[in-house]
Amino acid sequence: MSGLVPARLSVGDQVRVGGAGLRARPLRVVLSALGIAIGIAAMIATVGISASSREDFNRQMQALGTNLLTVGPGQNVFGEEAQLPVESVGMIERIGPVTEAAAIGLLPDADVYRTDRIPVGQTGGISVAAADVGLLSAVGTTVADGTFLNGASAQYPAVVLGAAAATKLGVGWAGAEQQVYLGDHWFTVVGILHPAPLAPELDTTALIGWAVAKQLLRFDGSPTTVYARAADDAVTAVQKVLAATASPEAPNEVAVSRPSDALAAQQAADATLNALLLGLGAVALLVGGVGVANTMVISVLERRAEIGLRRSLGATRGQIRGQFIAEALLLSALGGVGGALVGSAVTAAYAISQGWPVVVPAWAPAAGIGATLVIGSLAGLYPAVRAARMSPTEALATP
Repeated sequence: MSGLVPARLSVGDQVRVGGAGLRARPLRVVLSALGIAIGIAAMIATVGISASSREDFNRQMQALGTNLLTVGPGQNVFGEEAQLPVESVGMIERIGPVTEAAAIGLLPDADVYRTDRIPVGQTGGISVAAADVGLLSAVGTTVADGTFLNGASAQYPAVVLGAAAATKLGVGWAGAEQQVYLGDHWFTVVGILHPAPLAPELDTTALIGWAVAKQLLRFDGSPTTVYARAADDAVTAVQKVLAATASPEAPNEVAVSRPSDALAAQQAADATLNALLLGLGAVALLVGGVGVANTMVISVLERRAEIGLRRSLGATRGQIRGQFIAEALLLSALGGVGGALVGSAVTAAYAISQGWPVVVPAWAPAAGIGATLVIGSLAGLYPAVRAARMSPTEALATP
């Protein structure tokens, strides 16, 4: 008898034995795996949505460019808003690395309405501004319908509406029959713009020609915002000299900004929120691990007779321990794979709804499933050791 050697179970045998234990309690298995699946799905969806948003941001920046700089009036020594010189656009264009520059000039005394029957003051937050004909290429946006102002239309009562301005005015298309009441004059809507990510102020603005603004609305010709494109390798250098170039007499009264920096800051804020969501997903995953441990402990208590029978038939402590660890790993893997699939599906659905490219980093599902296996092995370790320590007589004697 002393020469008998216990039969060894292969890895496949251990998996089959562990799977049989799970199949005997399907409802409990599903509920336990659900806790892990929720945690993994939350983490993968957070990573995937963040990666999709970042990819969309990178594509936007590649298309729009990060070389746009804006120049606007700051404040003078008395705390009042300063004014850019009329010649500021021409002076900025003389900077060597500047490839193009265009300006708008706000008309604070002019309002735009759908008809002349609307009460004064109910403008819906729409601004009116004179615009250079080269504005679109400078800010990196396009016309959604109609055309933009050109050398001819800028001389006449023609207006181009920003995307939000057109919506608020109820103008769905451009054409000779579409007119708005602007500054006590009727203007024909010749174009509607797409949203301008780098110049969002244009979305709620009605743009008219520089010449007609002077002729009909007493515009003094002073720009309120100058948009300048610089060579990619000279953006920082140009940014440093813009204020002094735009207003040599009072450079301290000029505000210079880089719109892409604001978008990058917004992306960084989104990354902070994503870190918080990842933390919540990790908590859900930990709770799921506790659920696995609880399931396995209860399983050991309920299956004492089975454990005793297997021990009496020759199963070793190691085989009993391996059986319950295999069950815990299978249970965790079930939750991990399910969570990875759900998280990827949520990412795809949300990205498509936002018009983003769908990006789920390959490491995210792999790391998620790996984390569930680690948690599953830790969660199943104590119940497995407890089951292995039972003697056959003690286990069989338990009612």
